[in-house]
Amino acid sequence: MSFQKAAEELNVTPSALSYQIRQLEDFLQIQLFERLNRSVALTDSGRRLEPGTRDAFEQLHDAVSRVRSVVPGNVLTVTTGPAFAAKWLTPRLHGFLERHPEIDIRISASLKLADFHRDEVDVGIRFGSGNYPSLHCETLTEESAVPLVSPRVVQQFGGVFSMENLKDVLLIHDDSAAFMPNSVNWETWLRRAGIKDIDSTRGPRFSHADHAIDAAIDGTGIVLGRTACAMRDILSGRLIAPFDLMIPSLANFYFVCLPAALQMPKVQAFRAFVFEEASRDRVEFERFRPTENR
Repeated sequence: MSFQKAAEELNVTPSALSYQIRQLEDFLQIQLFERLNRSVALTDSGRRLEPGTRDAFEQLHDAVSRVRSVVPGNVLTVTTGPAFAAKWLTPRLHGFLERHPEIDIRISASLKLADFHRDEVDVGIRFGSGNYPSLHCETLTEESAVPLVSPRVVQQFGGVFSMENLKDVLLIHDDSAAFMPNSVNWETWLRRAGIKDIDSTRGPRFSHADHAIDAAIDGTGIVLGRTACAMRDILSGRLIAPFDLMIPSLANFYFVCLPAALQMPKVQAFRAFVFEEASRDRVEFERFRPTENR
């Protein structure tokens, strides 16, 4: 309901878009929009025309996507957040490239959500609630939050890190999930652990999960880390989970794409690979997860 935004999407001027709409209304001899002071609204005729028009454009887009999938130079563009790209996806890419040397992969690491209808993107891996209308969406990883600390820090406390030691180290905050309502943070974890004498707000804050995890690896303090991004560092011994309490996150990582993209061989190959990797992670996670948290 904005001629200005529609013009931006179509890469034309607002006046050019208004002219085209007037031409359409003249051709149909029907008014499609009510021009208000600072906005526009569909007329009854416009509302009747809109569903079929939208479906026609989506079918055209899907047809073009299928044609692109067989164009020589099989480029696969994947969009995801910087932390997931750095900690989960990039370290595994060699396996995908060895299996599919015919696919030329591009990783777009950004917190900005790509528009699959406008941007040259094939697949997205998004962190959130999973509510992505018009997209095919599958849960890739289920997240939990757990305190993680460097073995070097543990050695400073004689090789054993207890709840009492929390007051003597910095709490590292991963704020990357703070956009989610009721996201798990240090206040949540300390309350669940029954600890009341520690200020849950103290310590450095990071907007990217990988930066918070790397700070813990370097011995800055203890981070409340998310398992998907931290699992490789846990399994390699760079980080230790000193406590049993692990809290499920309200947000997970999701594999998303346009429904028509699932027919593309390159998307099918990438989907199979990442879900295989995620399944392997779940097996490792079950070995790592404390018994009392099951």
